[in-house]
Amino acid sequence: MIEANGIVQEVQGRTVLNGLNCRFDMGKIYGIIGPNGVGKSTFLQLLSGVERPKAGDVLLEGRSIYAYPRKQLARRMAVLQQSGLPPVGFSVREVVGMGRYPYQGWLGSDSDDSEAVIDEAIKAMGLTELRQRKMDQLSGGERQRVALAKLMAQQPSIILLDEPTTYLDIGFQVQLLDTVRAWQRERNLTVIAVLHDLNLASLYCDELIVLHRGAIAAAGAARDVLTAELIGRVYETTASIVAHPLTGAPQIMLQPSSYRDDGR
Repeated sequence: MIEANGIVQEVQGRTVLNGLNCRFDMGKIYGIIGPNGVGKSTFLQLLSGVERPKAGDVLLEGRSIYAYPRKQLARRMAVLQQSGLPPVGFSVREVVGMGRYPYQGWLGSDSDDSEAVIDEAIKAMGLTELRQRKMDQLSGGERQRVALAKLMAQQPSIILLDEPTTYLDIGFQVQLLDTVRAWQRERNLTVIAVLHDLNLASLYCDELIVLHRGAIAAAGAARDVLTAELIGRVYETTASIVAHPLTGAPQIMLQPSSYRDDGR
């Protein structure tokens, strides 16, 4: 379980998170949503222990996340940054293998069967034919899939994803999130993802947390959170909410400001 207690954080002198309190239970997928500039990525960095808040604390299993040695924390938690992986000159397989670093000893040895773990991660992300390709020969979407495969090779129990569908077309967005959800269910993982696409967040997340003006505007299941009133208040736009024809999950249909009842 992860808890955020009284989190206050500033970015360039501006308070973006002000007294934030929430908890993330194990074995669920959480989506963090909200307009640009509300501190979604900042919040994720605090949850990962990369940054420290100006006030408050983040607890992992009741212990401050900042008290964990980094290598020990890396065996529990993996982070996919918004920027993804740079186009360095390593091969896909070499980069995915870097996910095994937390399990390596002083001499770089790994007591587990790393080769099988790496192969499984590469296959899961559809990268088998690209495994020997250099990173600087890949598209942005392909590098994003390599980044997720590297996370899978790390074998964490908690995954933090910062806009994981960036650079991906709609087909790969669905494939990536399908893979994350199947992986999460198979291993009872906790996934916390910053997402811009509210419809994808509704389809894939067990619970949503809406950030607005430094606080949590709403939290809970998508059917309780994604309402026309909340969309208007938080995103300052008009929307209609419809049920997905297969899943029943709420889906947002935006309304252009020029729309008139006569349809012109």
